[in-house]
Amino acid sequence: MTWLRACASSGSAVLLVLALGGTVAAQPAPPAPAASPTLPPAPDSGRPQKSAYGTMSAIDKSLSAVAMKTRDGRKLAWKFPPRVIEQILTSFKVGDPMIVIYRQISPSEKRVTAVAFPGSAATPIYVNTTGSRVLVRTSPMVGGVCGAPDAGPISESILPADGRAEVQEACWCCAVDGESCVPGNKSGNGRAYLVSCFK
Repeated sequence: MTWLRACASSGSAVLLVLALGGTVAAQPAPPAPAASPTLPPAPDSGRPQKSAYGTMSAIDKSLSAVAMKTRDGRKLAWKFPPRVIEQILTSFKVGDPMIVIYRQISPSEKRVTAVAFPGSAATPIYVNTTGSRVLVRTSPMVGGVCGAPDAGPISESILPADGRAEVQEACWCCAVDGESCVPGNKSGNGRAYLVSCFK
C-alpha cells in the first residue's frame, strides 16, 4: 500500500484536515536539506493566504489525491475534485515543483484556492477548474507585499468554467462570480489551477 493510499484510509496515522475543494493529510518527517532554487520565495505567513511549497511525490486517480513533499520535509496529501486531477495527470509528473495555495480557516480546516506548477509556462496562467464562473482580480505589488490597500489600479476578468487567463500583475485573487476579493497572492510563471474561489 502506498503512503498516499495509507493517508487517505488511515485516520489514526495522520492529521486529516477538511478543505473546501480539497483535503490535506500531514505526517511529520525529518527536515529536508536545502530548498529547491527553482521555487519562488514563500509568501508572508502573516497573511490569510498561505502556501505549501514542494514537489509532487505521488498521484492516485482512484483516490483523487496528490501527495507532495514540502521544502521542510513534511509529507502532505491533497484531495482534489476529479477535474483537477485530470489536468494534473495529463500535464505533470512526479518530481515536478508544485505549490498549494490555501487559507487557514481554523486550526483544523484549510480552504484550497489553487494548485500551481511553477515553471510550467513562461507567464502566469490561471485555469478555472472550479466548475463555475469566477472573478480574477489583479494588482501591483507594493513594497514587496500583495494585498496592500494602496496597491493601485485593480484589473478584473471573468473566467468561465474551464476558461484560462494570463495574469500581468504581480498579485492576484479569485472570487465566485458576483463577489469580490483582495489580490493577496503572489503570481509567478507557470500554470495554476483554480480549485475554489472565495472572498
